[in-house]
Amino acid sequence: MDTKYPEIDQLDRQILSILMEDAKTPYTKIGEMLFVSAGTVHVRMKKMDDLGIIKRHQLVVNHEKLGYDITAFLGVYLRQSSMYKDASKQLREIPEVIEQHFTTGEYSMFVKIICRDTTHLKEVIHDKIQNIPSIQRTETFISLEEGVNRSIKLLEDEVDTEAK
Repeated sequence: MDTKYPEIDQLDRQILSILMEDAKTPYTKIGEMLFVSAGTVHVRMKKMDDLGIIKRHQLVVNHEKLGYDITAFLGVYLRQSSMYKDASKQLREIPEVIEQHFTTGEYSMFVKIICRDTTHLKEVIHDKIQNIPSIQRTETFISLEEGVNRSIKLLEDEVDTEAK
């Protein structure tokens, strides 16, 4: 078995597709939709957890409803690409940093941050991120609206989610 791409079958993909659409779907409901027992769904999910296919179970909240009105992306230039691990470690310590990617192209890294307002954004960028010694400079892009945020579709013939 290829450890990079562990084998999963059509049932596993159907289970994942349903849960990626709505993670609150009970295993009993998934079992009914797929004509298997809730126990089978549970065993399959445990297997996919163990294989590392499922990275984590995460609650997604509306940050705006909690007073965080600014989403920004930073193109980060490192002093040297060899400083990536150090910069990444220090960025993990900043609570407002919610994503960080090592990239090709103009920037060494691309970082997503969530802030309360523009004053908070300025403080995070100027006082925290730009004070990391391995970061040379940053370019900021403020998101005006998120148009798409979804998981990739796993199935060509999607499970009938209308039945949920």
